[in-house]
Amino acid sequence: MNSEDLKKILDEHQVYLTSCGKQGSRANLSCADLRSADLSGADLSDADLRSADLRSADLRIANLSGADLSGADLSDADLRSADLRIADLRSANLSCANLSCADLRSADLRIADLRSADLPDRTFVIFGEEYAVTITNGEYVRAGCQNHHIDAWRKFSKHEIAEMDGRRALKFFPRLLDVIDFYLGKGERPEWINEPEANVE
Repeated sequence: MNSEDLKKILDEHQVYLTSCGKQGSRANLSCADLRSADLSGADLSDADLRSADLRSADLRIANLSGADLSGADLSDADLRSADLRIADLRSANLSCANLSCADLRSADLRIADLRSADLPDRTFVIFGEEYAVTITNGEYVRAGCQNHHIDAWRKFSKHEIAEMDGRRALKFFPRLLDVIDFYLGKGERPEWINEPEANVE
């Protein structure tokens, strides 16, 4: 797809979103060839991207929440964050999508449908915990809305954890480290975790 046609579709989709569907038109990019396309920062929420070819596409800080990406090929796509913003994939349909080798560091995959999706190595979505937990590319761990490199999680001070979500975060933190250890191997823990006062009831 050429850049002019893509821009027109994106512009119409923006009108569709801002008018709550009363004007413009929902982006229909199903089966579109978007290889290496620059979609950084694009708002494609609720767009139809079924079976789209997004190999090596730049999707940094793109909004793909609620988009239908079922069967799409996102191998080698870049979904990293920039300036603390994220690639938003919340509630996106990624069933049967190819995400192998995609850079998902900092991407928000909460409530995304990942059934039969081909995920990058060492990428896990963990259910049933106090917070939604996602490990991406074996490097970044998202717990709730907090996303940090694994090394940072292992070194946070008690004060830093408390600032994230108060006593709830303090109580969950040892469990989060257990989850990280289980999926990525045992690593260091801050000394304050072993202090009696660290065990928050």
